[in-house]
Amino acid sequence: MGRVKAVVAYDGTNFSGYQSQPGMRTVQSEIDKALVKIHKDKSVHSVASGRTDAGVHANGQVIHFDTPLTLKEERWQMALNVLLPTDIRIVNVCYVDENFHARYSATGKTYIFKWSYASVHSPFERNYSVHLGKWRPDVEKMKEAAKYLIGTYDFTSFCSAKTATSNRVRTVRLLTLERHDDELIMTIEGDGFLYNMVRTIAGMLLAVGKGWHQPEEVKEILALKDRQAASKTAPAHGLYLENVTYDHDNLSK
Repeated sequence: MGRVKAVVAYDGTNFSGYQSQPGMRTVQSEIDKALVKIHKDKSVHSVASGRTDAGVHANGQVIHFDTPLTLKEERWQMALNVLLPTDIRIVNVCYVDENFHARYSATGKTYIFKWSYASVHSPFERNYSVHLGKWRPDVEKMKEAAKYLIGTYDFTSFCSAKTATSNRVRTVRLLTLERHDDELIMTIEGDGFLYNMVRTIAGMLLAVGKGWHQPEEVKEILALKDRQAASKTAPAHGLYLENVTYDHDNLSK
């Protein structure tokens, strides 16, 4: 058996999230259907670096699967893309060591969140950024608030109450906000993220930008370890899983 790593991009608009769910259209179910068809084996399945919610997009989701087939890497990419719907694309494929695991070998993830400054939100962009309307946030205050979230902390205040794990300590290595043409883009990179953590941080920073909170309050809210203290979770359609990183040793074959 060989182990294959693939980088996957998808438009999350018409999916009920990444993870397979009975009777629901999900990214994983579409990928696994393609793998079953190629292998003619219903037991074949993929493992992802993590799940994304309904409406969330990805440029760099990572999966792995085991296979007895010996297709060349470029043939895997071609075969999967022929069978997958057009809102999912395999952008890269390579063979990896059998110890590689898409989820457990990951050393970090990068997400981006997009807000639109456009005076009229294009119908072609409505599912890919959150419209700010006529209102303009104070980006400098958002940047100041972001500094309080960089480091290793218990992020209970910034994750869903439905978060299953009891260990809510995570490390945020980078958190930036930059204006690009008609978009404000938040980029966040860390060792891993809790359920709804990135979207809650985006919602909190926007609340600071609106003047509903002062930047220094973010530090206090973080220390409270209380989800009720933070602002609303930002909408899913502005969020993208941009990249998943691994140690080089985990990828060698």
